[in-house]
Amino acid sequence: MREEFDALFCNLISAMAKSSKQRTLSVYLYIPNIVGYIRIVLNCIAFALCFSNRRLFSILYFVSFVCDGLDGWFARKFNQVSTFGAVLDMVTDSTACPLAILSQFYSPGLVFLFLLALDIASHWLQMYR
Repeated sequence: MREEFDALFCNLISAMAKSSKQRTLSVYLYIPNIVGYIRIVLNCIAFALCFSNRRLFSILYFVSFVCDGLDGWFARKFNQVSTFGAVLDMVTDSTACPLAILSQFYSPGLVFLFLLALDIASHWLQMYR
């Protein structure tokens, strides 16, 4: 009787472990990645309006900048760290768009394009170190 109970208990624990493995959250739905998706939307709207509404552009860009700090905090707080999230964070770091826009408005545009190349190279090196 005791052996049957132990076998039943082991089967129950095994079934619970399998069901908990099936319930793991997809990396695409991690909280920090959702913040990254929100940043992408904010930046798209901001840069669509950058020439017509500078104030709204500044506000949306600032909110996106604040969210850049939040996604890392959420990743550590909820232990939702992933390679996908790291790449998404680098892609949504929106220094590239302002540098490209600034290179069109100011006479030493090559300075901004150099900074853009430096930004891209540093992110690339950070990922592959």
